[in-house]
Amino acid sequence: MKFLDQAKIYLRSGDGGDGVIAFRREKYIEFGGPDGGNGGKGGDIIFVAEHNLNTLIDFRYTQHFRAPKGGNGAGSDRTGAGANDVVIKVPLGTQIMADDQETLLADLDVAGKQVVLLRGGDGGFGNANFKTSTNRAPRKATKGWPGEERWVWLRLKLIADAGLVGLPNAGKSTFLSVVSAAKPKIADYPFTTLHPQLGVIRLSNNEEFVLADIPGLIEGAHEGAGLGDRFLGHVERCAVLLHLIDGAAGDVVKAWRTVRGEMEAYGGGLADKPEIIGLNKADAMTPRETSARLAALRKASGCPVYLLSGVTGQGVPELLRVLQNTIHTERQEEAA
Repeated sequence: MKFLDQAKIYLRSGDGGDGVIAFRREKYIEFGGPDGGNGGKGGDIIFVAEHNLNTLIDFRYTQHFRAPKGGNGAGSDRTGAGANDVVIKVPLGTQIMADDQETLLADLDVAGKQVVLLRGGDGGFGNANFKTSTNRAPRKATKGWPGEERWVWLRLKLIADAGLVGLPNAGKSTFLSVVSAAKPKIADYPFTTLHPQLGVIRLSNNEEFVLADIPGLIEGAHEGAGLGDRFLGHVERCAVLLHLIDGAAGDVVKAWRTVRGEMEAYGGGLADKPEIIGLNKADAMTPRETSARLAALRKASGCPVYLLSGVTGQGVPELLRVLQNTIHTERQEEAA
């Protein structure tokens, strides 16, 4: 299934049904009078967060959603039928944005959460509603209220506990394939990851977390270089970021600063999230290179740096334990 995390769709709720003008006329019935019924309510547009969906690909082929109109009223004070609502299922973590792509209308971040985005129009009044002591035979009825319409953007932000960031070829996909059952594309050229990947990491029977791998960032990504920084939205909800750095590439401090600069330029609170730095590809460095690059990274970042190798598994269990503990701490603070 192709991954799609952004889509533009048109929505229109249903119009209300019309009220009617009717009179009771029956042979041998002494008292007649107005008995026109009211119109029914138009259908709403409702969004529901569905846990089993993980892409917006369905909205590439279906882009217009219209709710039906309410039924018209009828004689004998019969109210028109209310129209059925249109229920649109979207993946968990979907944000609904206005046409300007800046105004947030709804955030479906909990499974089963429902949002009535557009309400259907109310039904019009039949002439029975306008009967008074001085106007016993009103010939007046109103049309149903029109529904609402608008274009909206759907933007999917994956729900993950931890996010993988780094330059292209830092070993993120290899790391994800080793620690989880995910099977991302792995190759020896940049930008093998073209869309986000999720993997579930299980440390014990009651300890597991979801790790998100996004395409690599390069200098100028916030200005559109490479694949840009649009995929950073998928790690906005993470409790912690794992920043993998290719230890065999040379200038590890520059690599760290490049990615940090792009996250700060993107915003969204990414630069303020807890960051765990992993110096990857320990199997491709000499002991002297390892020592020097670890010391340089620790001095530049002011944070602990963990040495690991996604290929051999060196340092991976210890790093996963640190990730799990950090996630647990952050989630407790959020709940409090």
